[in-house]
Amino acid sequence: MQAVGGKADSTKTKVKHSSKDKDKGKKNKSAHSTDRSEDDKKNNSDGCKNTSEIKKNDKGQLVFKDHPEFTPNMTPKEVLQAGSFGGTYFRPIYSSITKQHYKDVWQELPKDWLDGLNISKQVASSTYRENVNTYNVKCGGSLEMWESSGWIVPQDPYGWFQWFYQGRRTADDSRQISRWAKCAGVKGRWRNNLITKVVRSGCAYDNPTVSPVVRQTLQHWGYKLTLEDYKEGAKRVKLRKD
Repeated sequence: MQAVGGKADSTKTKVKHSSKDKDKGKKNKSAHSTDRSEDDKKNNSDGCKNTSEIKKNDKGQLVFKDHPEFTPNMTPKEVLQAGSFGGTYFRPIYSSITKQHYKDVWQELPKDWLDGLNISKQVASSTYRENVNTYNVKCGGSLEMWESSGWIVPQDPYGWFQWFYQGRRTADDSRQISRWAKCAGVKGRWRNNLITKVVRSGCAYDNPTVSPVVRQTLQHWGYKLTLEDYKEGAKRVKLRKD
């Protein structure tokens, strides 16, 4: 993916937090600092600091020059501000992949991404709250499930969304983009699942009562169904015969 911020370290994340780091954190800017080196800036041809600075095209899709097939239409900031992950994404975790404890990882995010959000309830809660989510439903598996499925790698112990908001180029880009495409891409399972349900319901494409769980899932992957995408996808839907 186009390098848009963060260290280009494909083996470990910059968000480890241990007791040894606490004293350092008092002297340094932050234990979760995402300040970039000169090499990072050279690798970043757009000069962006994070994924939110990637520009959108006239369809509202984020444009990644290195991977034109990767077209989420929500930025990480928009995903968080909309209400996602039941408020638990940045909760303290123990990673069985890195054998490390992580906490306060949300501190590495740009401050404006969190404007107006209650950190303890909407960002780093250990308790999943359905009413935090846009569609007031619960969706998604546990971290343990993701880890046991082989979908978590050391550089992003929290998962896909962490890879997405970091925005830096790594050896894991193709795999993560492929996962996004299978979920929310043009031929993605959940995107087309939602389109099919909307067509068969006879409701408007943006009616939140039609499959709110799938809508919430897609939001977590940086995608919201648009009228244009709906019309295109609806052409492939076979109507049921009464």
